[in-house]
Amino acid sequence: MTQGAQHWEAVYQQKQVDEVSWFQPKPTYSLDFISDSGIQPQQAMIDVGGGASTLVDALLDAGYQDVSVLDIAYTALQHAQTRLGERATQVTWLQSDITAFVPPKTYALWHDRAVFHFLLEAADRRRYIEVLHQALQPGGHLVLAAFSPTGPTHCSGLPIVRYDVALLMHTLGAGFQLLSTRQEAHQTPAGKTQDFLYFHLQKQV
Repeated sequence: MTQGAQHWEAVYQQKQVDEVSWFQPKPTYSLDFISDSGIQPQQAMIDVGGGASTLVDALLDAGYQDVSVLDIAYTALQHAQTRLGERATQVTWLQSDITAFVPPKTYALWHDRAVFHFLLEAADRRRYIEVLHQALQPGGHLVLAAFSPTGPTHCSGLPIVRYDVALLMHTLGAGFQLLSTRQEAHQTPAGKTQDFLYFHLQKQV
């Protein structure tokens, strides 16, 4: 098990799912952006770092039929599967570090509210972007949320990278058109506020 996997396994073993700082009872902003993308219910999407997030529940409720959830922590995926019960069989569960991930197919939408801002090393960011390009179909949508410049500098004991529009677009490089952004003042279960910035982009053909 990698050091990263050990860290996140420990987080999910030490805390309840609704106690972690990023927990959302309903991921409203993500759902809004996914709806705005206009992808059809039968088109494939992937939630990167989805873990125990309730986004997958909401996507199934909304009628999406080809949803994959990727996470480095097996325990996080187990939480989501247990919560979904029989509906878990409708989801493709993928356990992997994103920098080692080999996409089994391509997707019409890639969602990430959990991973990108933890990539401190330029080599890891380059690998993430390589995987993103491999996985996302031409014309596909990227919904990415990261801590904004007014957000925290650390999360779950780890340093993060905070992004504004200019830094994100520079980091992603050519090949994506920015469609919209939205700021979120996320309220943690502990009552603190964390500022996120959501980006909706489209991969250019």
